Amino acid sequence: MKNTNDITASFGTLYHPKSALVFYEAKGTDNDVYVEHFDMDKNGSPINAHPLTEREANALAKSLQTEKNKDKAFLKSNGILPTNILHINPNIDKGAVLWYTKAQRRQLYFVNGLDIPSGIAYVPPMVWYANKNSLWLFALTSDRRPTEKTPLYFAPFFNIYEDGKVCMGSVNINIKNSASVEEFTQAWENYFFNSYFSHLLGQNSPIKGNCVNLWKDLIGTGKTFPKEVLKKNNKTLKNLL
Repeated sequence: MKNTNDITASFGTLYHPKSALVFYEAKGTDNDVYVEHFDMDKNGSPINAHPLTEREANALAKSLQTEKNKDKAFLKSNGILPTNILHINPNIDKGAVLWYTKAQRRQLYFVNGLDIPSGIAYVPPMVWYANKNSLWLFALTSDRRPTEKTPLYFAPFFNIYEDGKVCMGSVNINIKNSASVEEFTQAWENYFFNSYFSHLLGQNSPIKGNCVNLWKDLIGTGKTFPKEVLKKNNKTLKNLL
């Protein structure tokens, strides 16, 4: 007989029925409503029917308010607001964040057809703008915190349209309504850098020169990103606010 492993620890949270409410409405024009509360036994069957008490009603209201406040926590900071955050719109439906990152070394992935080896390379300072479904990305020439007048440059990557919007392909984007601003920005950076670069979008190269040769020269060499190859796109940070 083969050995078996106890995998119950890997299951998600299990929820058990604890109580139920039944709403009764009187026939006629009065539309009076009566609420009955049922407890649940260990088999999930309703027992102990009784009118909904004031204490039970208050507990229900508190639970609903807690759930409502959880959604309102979207894009709140876990503490002091990170210094790289430039602007936040915390609206649960149209929420968005504008932030920047300094020049850094990142793992990059390329499809085989580009003939660029996947590996670690320096990327330039960047400005990120994202909502729950889409990402726009631009480059900077300095690590200094940008201002409204800071000029933006085309991001020197594949899979980005000329307006800066990133084509995420088949990447499954799943930003939770309860995500803090730190979780939100980290998730988008991971989505971007952990996806495979495959092709250029638009008619022109996003840099001064050949984008394929640029990354061939940078991957695995430890060279800093040559900011002189960046191309202005006639936008400033103010255009993203």
